[in-house]
Amino acid sequence: MGTPHEFHYRLPQRSGGWRPGSHRGTTLGPGLDFVSHMRLVDRPDPRRLDLRASLRHLGGDWLVRTSRQHVGLTVHAVVDVSASMRFGTPRTKLGVAADFVDALGLSAWRVGDAVGLLAFDAGVRDDLFMPARHGRGTGRAMAELIERSAGGSGGIEGLEEAAMRLAGRRGLVFVVSDFHWAFDRLGAVLDLLTRAQVVPLIVWDPSEMEPPAHDAIARLEDAESGRRRTVWLRPALRTAWRAAAAERRAALAAAFAARGIRPIFVAGAFHGEVLTKYFLEGAT
Repeated sequence: MGTPHEFHYRLPQRSGGWRPGSHRGTTLGPGLDFVSHMRLVDRPDPRRLDLRASLRHLGGDWLVRTSRQHVGLTVHAVVDVSASMRFGTPRTKLGVAADFVDALGLSAWRVGDAVGLLAFDAGVRDDLFMPARHGRGTGRAMAELIERSAGGSGGIEGLEEAAMRLAGRRGLVFVVSDFHWAFDRLGAVLDLLTRAQVVPLIVWDPSEMEPPAHDAIARLEDAESGRRRTVWLRPALRTAWRAAAAERRAALAAAFAARGIRPIFVAGAFHGEVLTKYFLEGAT
């Protein structure tokens, strides 16, 4: 792991919470987001007394300014550590996921947010769990956990179990996976996270999308099941390969769009500016 590619994030809606931070909040308190005037007797805070508004008030009351405070978020990374995530060169998909959580930890620390980790393969990996916390080194600690992990077969069941642990919580949830399993139950899983903003990072290796350029005999292995087969990579098969990859991408995008979610496709390496652009586009 090199220097983390930090990114900036913000939510399009206001967030609840009491802990001060950098995100627009819903609760009244210290802040610059003016809401309205209130009578001093109803909100006894002389520090926010507005003399000009008070002199203009027809009722003759002393008025204070009320504002909404900025709050901190709780951010979770839900990361797929199954066997298929160990595919890729020169950087495996799991390595790309580790680069992301490293950057996420540093980016969250910059703005005062707490960040935590849940990992899954066929089920939730409690040995890789990290509760949400503050700290400059949190991202690096999560990345090291992920890169040292040994995963088995994957599936929607592991993601579902992880989502159940976060069900009903507010905040920001990143789901990092290659989604190389049936996702017919994906909508029901996302419904568990309706109170949070969900950002899926679909991590693929470029060789999964684009077959070799020349005719050749290739031995293919399913990373999840270990099954192997030998194929002749002729032009027709390469065309079908590309079509299947495009179809899979479109199906995943449609599955998330049905819940009003826009995924991010990451190919080969993680770049922080892609996420910064994603949030800026969604927050306007």
